[in-house]
Amino acid sequence: MAAARGRPSLTEQRRLQTRLEIAEAAATLFADRGYDTTTVEDIASAAGISLRTFYRYCPAKEDTLAPLFASSVGQLVDVLAAHPAEEPLSAAIEASFGTATAERRLEDAARARRLVRVLGTVPVLKMRWLAAGREMQERLAPALASRTGAPADSLEVRLLTTAVLDAFTVTMEHWAWQEEPEELLDLIRRALTFLRLDELRANPEPPVDG
Repeated sequence: MAAARGRPSLTEQRRLQTRLEIAEAAATLFADRGYDTTTVEDIASAAGISLRTFYRYCPAKEDTLAPLFASSVGQLVDVLAAHPAEEPLSAAIEASFGTATAERRLEDAARARRLVRVLGTVPVLKMRWLAAGREMQERLAPALASRTGAPADSLEVRLLTTAVLDAFTVTMEHWAWQEEPEELLDLIRRALTFLRLDELRANPEPPVDG
């Protein structure tokens, strides 16, 4: 019944949880040891699974982090859905950094920054990161569309979705490479203020002839 209502079954939930545990184990190892010196065997051991189980859930080492990307956007979608549509978009986006999962992942700021640097400098991981951003637009667009009154596939909502995701990416990269990093949330606020997202209304008006 749960699956019929659009929610994952218990089996699917366990699969998603296992994939996320693999991703978090890989993220820690990549940040601490580097990508090239981390083996699939290392990741499987850290996640507490066999090598055979690893490959059942993940085709290759470079694909391990995909569930983390999806989880981050999923949190943002859930937070947007939980906040009133009339609330400024920036406030709802900031709230996504206050979830228990987000706080746990950012608790060790130095490790989080190292991971972002790895993502930005290992070509195969950077490709996966950028590709994941494209895929996540499909999840985020409906949440933004419901706050703007425009269709999810409208030009305006697609641009707004891209702006939000790119703001995250650029801000995370800037934070990761600072010698004396500012607080990530302060940087996110700066980025959202600069983009003036709260002033955007994606309600396209019909063109005026003549």
